[in-house]
Amino acid sequence: QVQFEESGGGLVQPGGSLRLSCTASASLYTMGWYRQAPGKERELVAMITSLGRTNYADSVKGRFSITRDYAKNTVYLQMNSLKPEDTADYYCNGKPAPWSTNYYWGQGTQVTVSS
Repeated sequence: QVQFEESGGGLVQPGGSLRLSCTASASLYTMGWYRQAPGKERELVAMITSLGRTNYADSVKGRFSITRDYAKNTVYLQMNSLKPEDTADYYCNGKPAPWSTNYYWGQGTQVTVSS
């Protein structure tokens, strides 16, 4: 079982920035972030593979950037130009291998964008 240590959530004003961090207890093929707002389904925000390929939700393209420190098994999500609709619980996610059907999840960190 892979464990995650997430940090970086909090309260920020619209237009502000936050950086989320997630460190895994083992090396993973993909690492990324999902989010879930109240009353909504969990959705992909961004992910990055061990080859550096990234994928972003359309709603965050141009505002969020995902990077990875492979030596530290850590993924970062830099969130700029935050909007109230970005308010959600953000969950770190990882898959151990390309063929894996199991995903690991973090506990979640709350992001609130409000004036």
